[in-house]
Amino acid sequence: MPSSRVSASASASASSSASTVTVLSRRRLLPLSALAALAGGSLLLASACGAPSRSQTGQELDARASSPAGRTTAALGLGALLPGMPPPLSATDLYAADRPDALSPVVRGFPARIYVPNTLSDTVSVIDPATYKVIETFPVGHEPQHVVPSWDLKTLWVNDDLGNDLTPLDPATGLPGRPVDVHDPYNLYFTPDGRYAVVMASNDHALVFRDAHTMKVVKSVPSQCEGVNHADFSPNGRYFIVSCEFSGDLLKVDTETMRIVAKQRLPYPGSMPQDVKISPDGKVWYVADMVANGVWELNGDTFATPTLLKTGAGAHGLYVSRDSKDLYISNRGEGSVSVLDFATGQLVHKWRIPGGGSPDMGGVSADGKVLWLSGRYNSEVYAMSTEDGHLIARIPVGNGPHGLCVYPQPGRYSLGHTGVFR
Repeated sequence: MPSSRVSASASASASSSASTVTVLSRRRLLPLSALAALAGGSLLLASACGAPSRSQTGQELDARASSPAGRTTAALGLGALLPGMPPPLSATDLYAADRPDALSPVVRGFPARIYVPNTLSDTVSVIDPATYKVIETFPVGHEPQHVVPSWDLKTLWVNDDLGNDLTPLDPATGLPGRPVDVHDPYNLYFTPDGRYAVVMASNDHALVFRDAHTMKVVKSVPSQCEGVNHADFSPNGRYFIVSCEFSGDLLKVDTETMRIVAKQRLPYPGSMPQDVKISPDGKVWYVADMVANGVWELNGDTFATPTLLKTGAGAHGLYVSRDSKDLYISNRGEGSVSVLDFATGQLVHKWRIPGGGSPDMGGVSADGKVLWLSGRYNSEVYAMSTEDGHLIARIPVGNGPHGLCVYPQPGRYSLGHTGVFR
């Protein structure tokens, strides 16, 4: 939700200095079990601008799609891949490249950091996850909403929504560079082939496809809805589904033609859909809904009416565990995280933050042991154990912390948001 909707009272709730931290537990966490090794998972190196190099497009990737790795798409029932898209590594798991500590050579030398955009402070706080302390805070443009990894993993983009620019961060140093003019960048995604950035221009009521090299506009698509904000891509990359929080709509968008091919209104009064995430087997799409207090389960191919699974008040962010077994669902309105078992489709845990909180957006640590979430209305960040959900630390930051990014994370390339890697 845009920070203009954050209440003034919430913005004043932080009274602790950002230089202090309450560490609630440092007990050793057991590692998540790793699944299959990344056999055949050679990294597809990208050009410096965030799109595939010439050697990775056209005939070469078509050949890769017919290789054993490429043939896994048939097992998933995906059909032909989006041209230029790296094929999935697994026949059953879209997140097979995201195993614990399976870092790309591109990011392996980057220091582990948590980047927190403070929408009401116009700053980014940088947390060292080893000490659970803020080590730096620097100014950016007006109303930063999300910190987004580029497709090629080399740059972090701070979405300065009302500042109408993207501030690049160098993950090697954590320092900002010169902003790039981009109008209304509420959120940012990248097409799976790396060719385009897709700006979710919420106030402009548009999905804006931009050249990933230059950020120049290629095509602006009227959203036909209010509040475009989050998305995820189909396993074959040929379409993506977008949530519209202020009108309660879902959009289905053709990636190649850059057209909205379907639209539906969620069947709940006042629905406010938020984060979107596809299951590892590619069969179920999950859409968090703050007003319906749960996640919608959708068949993306048929785009039929979804069903609602209640999780908790203010369901907001969705994150996949490093072993692809669980989905973490942040319930911002009640200070909890629900855990969904992908295999059964059932909720298996609810982890509550002691003393309450407002868990929003974030990500999972590279080793899979910690879930990091911003506390949107409490000017703090939460570090939670993925073993049993206990709160490891709460860390004071600026006002209105939103789409924090855990970096680096495993994966071959980024689809955007706070880190959707495949």
